[in-house]
Amino acid sequence: MTKQTNLLLVGFLSAYCFSSVFMVNAEDPYLFFTWTVTYGTRSPLGVPQQVILINGQFPGPAIEGETNNNIVVNVINKLDEPFLITWNGIKQRKMSWQDGVLGTNCPIQPNSNWTYHFQLKDQIGTYTYFASTSMHRASGAFGALNVNQRSVIFVPYPKPDADFTLLVSDWYKMGHKELRRRLDSGRALPLPDGLLINGASRGLVFTGQHGKIYRFRVSNVGISTSINFRIQGHMMTLVEVEGSHTLQEVYESLDIHVGQSVTVLVTLKAPVKDYFIVASTRFTKPVLTTTGILSYQGSKIRPSHPLPMGPTYHIHWSMKQARTIRLNLTANAARPNPQGSFHYGTIPINRTFVLANGRARINGKLRYTVNRVSYVNPATPLKLADWFNIPGVFNFKTIMNIPTPGPSILGTSVFDVALHEYVEFVFQNNERSIQSWHLDGTSAYVVGYGSGTWNIAKRRGYNLIDAVTRHTFQVYPMSWTSILVSLDNKGMWNLRSQIWSRRYLGQELYVRVWNDEKSLYTESEPPVNALFCGKAKRPRF
Repeated sequence: MTKQTNLLLVGFLSAYCFSSVFMVNAEDPYLFFTWTVTYGTRSPLGVPQQVILINGQFPGPAIEGETNNNIVVNVINKLDEPFLITWNGIKQRKMSWQDGVLGTNCPIQPNSNWTYHFQLKDQIGTYTYFASTSMHRASGAFGALNVNQRSVIFVPYPKPDADFTLLVSDWYKMGHKELRRRLDSGRALPLPDGLLINGASRGLVFTGQHGKIYRFRVSNVGISTSINFRIQGHMMTLVEVEGSHTLQEVYESLDIHVGQSVTVLVTLKAPVKDYFIVASTRFTKPVLTTTGILSYQGSKIRPSHPLPMGPTYHIHWSMKQARTIRLNLTANAARPNPQGSFHYGTIPINRTFVLANGRARINGKLRYTVNRVSYVNPATPLKLADWFNIPGVFNFKTIMNIPTPGPSILGTSVFDVALHEYVEFVFQNNERSIQSWHLDGTSAYVVGYGSGTWNIAKRRGYNLIDAVTRHTFQVYPMSWTSILVSLDNKGMWNLRSQIWSRRYLGQELYVRVWNDEKSLYTESEPPVNALFCGKAKRPRF
């Protein structure tokens, strides 16, 4: 190795190390995990079937972290297919390299491993992780990721006596390969076969003491179905939604859409006995239901029927409830400053994107689209192509920023947005099924829901005072949802349908947040263990 090569290598490693030091305060602790991903057999709905396990667990192991913790996860792929995990709602500040989607990462090949290294930077709340590749998420490979406040940060609600984490998912008796074959053949997926709570269809017990307060972290980790969540004989106080502390409204039941998470407090003050915990599907015929049990310590009385009623198809009910979920302006989140100190409603909008979801036949097969484009993953991750200036992978002309007439096409859709632009995204749903959208790398203010077709006059009805910030946004049938977001996190970020069959068949795109300054203050260098594939080749020093 020549002296010049040595100097180049040292320079590259020094830049990486400086990047790591800049991102990660030396005082912030590290949590290390080694996860082995395998197939296994379980019977979630009473029928033995192949599932995807992480360290032999279904669902996968929970990550219990604290604000600013550094998370290091070595993922060993023992499947027969390439695999990635994405961290749903973790912002990956300046590090889209760790996002775990095909636009940012080469997949982990069978019988190999890759180590994620990211920080829970300035975040609190209830999150999840799941497989982002193919249809793997339909067979498992999901789990909880909970981020607690640092001890020095005030929590704006009574300290709970304990936590319960509930991962609610719809479930198919068909495995992920059979579901994929069905989609590849051009057929839509049927209604799921059932619902699960933490991988079980019934009988899961959560035990608490009379008079105590319990924090329930509830996430919808399904692939297609909105759910309504309720606890027999108990009210729920909403305290947090995807990293935002909310006004503490009290609910009998809550709608939780695909990919969303909520945190509620429940005080055990009913007579000592057992009570049903109920999750049921929304906007489906028939309605699917699953139950768990909230058991008071010392109870000798089984839960009694009937189950508490929940809404079924009522769209207006759900939209009205969504508008009651508002930001607690005086409370802090991960930082000590109040959430209301960022006056989002007074900032001029720089750009507006109106995104219409659709379904089409392309080359004789079913595809799902955004503004007539059905996304196709290139062999080279977009982030690698962008960083190393690799031509021919993507361009910024494939997709328009508003719906336009014309035939649907296959393409690799990327929007180009300047760092710190203040952007309005309007999700227009002209279909009769509910949609759920997610944006990586940030949280956005959900300022408006409405029926029909969005136009600029709808801004008069926006909530510009205390709209909640979250990472996943429902769009009701034949309706629109509008969000405002300051795109202050440089990188390549996935904007996708959380309804996985739609995402698999093209309902996604990427937002490139960029400026022409190469600085570790705005974006980190590629990690030294970055995988390369497609046209991207590892730099040679």
